[in-house]
Amino acid sequence: MPSPALDNEPQHTTLPPNHPTPGLSKMGLAAWIALLVLLGAELMDMIDQSVVLTALPAIQESTGAGPDAVQWLTTGYSLPIAVGLITGGRLGDLYGRRRILLIGTAVFTTASLLCGLAAGLGVLIGARALQGVGVAIMIPQILATLHVAFDGQKRSKVFGLYGAIMSLANVLGPVMGGLLTEADLFGLSWRPIFLVNVPVGLAVLLLGRRFIPESSVKKADRPDLTGMLLSALAVVLIVFPLSEGHLHHWPLWCFVMLAAGLLVLGVFLRHQQRKQDKAPLVPLSLFRGRQFSGGTAAQLVHGLLCGLFFMTWTLYLQHGLGMSPFHAAMAFVLLSLGELAGATLAAKSGGRFARRLPQAGALIAAASMAAYGLQAAGGQADLTLLALTAPVVLIGFGLGMVSGPLADLSLARVRHEDAGAASGLFNTAIHLGIALGTALTALVFFTTTGGSPDAGVNRDAFITVLWWVGSLLALMWALMFFLPKRTKNRAG
Repeated sequence: MPSPALDNEPQHTTLPPNHPTPGLSKMGLAAWIALLVLLGAELMDMIDQSVVLTALPAIQESTGAGPDAVQWLTTGYSLPIAVGLITGGRLGDLYGRRRILLIGTAVFTTASLLCGLAAGLGVLIGARALQGVGVAIMIPQILATLHVAFDGQKRSKVFGLYGAIMSLANVLGPVMGGLLTEADLFGLSWRPIFLVNVPVGLAVLLLGRRFIPESSVKKADRPDLTGMLLSALAVVLIVFPLSEGHLHHWPLWCFVMLAAGLLVLGVFLRHQQRKQDKAPLVPLSLFRGRQFSGGTAAQLVHGLLCGLFFMTWTLYLQHGLGMSPFHAAMAFVLLSLGELAGATLAAKSGGRFARRLPQAGALIAAASMAAYGLQAAGGQADLTLLALTAPVVLIGFGLGMVSGPLADLSLARVRHEDAGAASGLFNTAIHLGIALGTALTALVFFTTTGGSPDAGVNRDAFITVLWWVGSLLALMWALMFFLPKRTKNRAG
């Protein structure tokens, strides 16, 4: 097939299993542009998850939003993502990953424009939810396309870059939110944090159509609409109470929803068993591969420890150590810079170390968490940003060594016709893990603090959290033994 750089017409390729997409397997100019477009789309999504956080006070002031409404600016974005990732991934398998990526990008870009132009809080929350829908359609296609388009060491390096982009977004999101809001461009206050997505989204649309080759399964069967409905309902019934329960002190309805969600999940799995020969939403054969099952479980634990650590850490920094919001944000920047360094190392390794690299990252992060816990427990109520720099940067460095290789190795032997479904499941795992981790904060942190701003109480509670997180890192390390020990002769 001709390279997409040499032909103005969009390329469509139906690939046999484990065969790299023509036009990208060789890293020519067109392949580099396609890679930059894919990573740019990922960066846009990741930044938008955090860019709103530093702008929340300005949004609250201009719209008169109460605490519950502010919560929905983040929940309204993340819930549709968790609900739609599996469906979005499978739609890419059936109807073309580039096509679905561009549809998702168009939805996200339109929603971003609506966010920036929103005249009231209700419109803003609705537009944020529409952004989440766009992300759920768009993001599974990125991992799936990277998986089918590159092979061998090239794929490992590409997934390393993917991990670096995720780390970079953690730095850029809060910083961009603060700078754009503070700049008050054209008197627009917080609105540019959303409007900046419009030119980026348009660039992804134009360049993506030109340079990303199409790929899909050989035969596009009818989508599993019943499976889509059941999976969406199960995720809503599970993720919503986990996200909202701690805000309402865990009323009975939370547990009723969780029980109903598990019941619907059982019905969904039974339905998928019956559909295995008729384009199921989730090919259950994926879970017969030990590295996909183990890697997805490790990704779930990864999300769980992130959901538990990051929420409690910001409270510890401000309530336990008395830092200003600015200094607390600088601590997050230190951790993210460590992540970027770890992800860059992973990208340069080209997959040569297989599971040993992410396992080493998990051990580095666990040891650094232990050192941080000992430092915090040493009675250092006046712990400064400079004093905590070393353990925080090392925590980030270890976590940065995990993300890209974990995705690469988990998906390495997935058949190309199932790449979208596998990507959707893998992405859903971390979102579900974050929801579980956020819910766990109620048990591990808030039961100790009782919501008190007392510095000593918050320090003690956070030290307990660090031991929990260290244990989760050890579990994630153990699950990575399901990943391949060597990378040679991997499915391309």
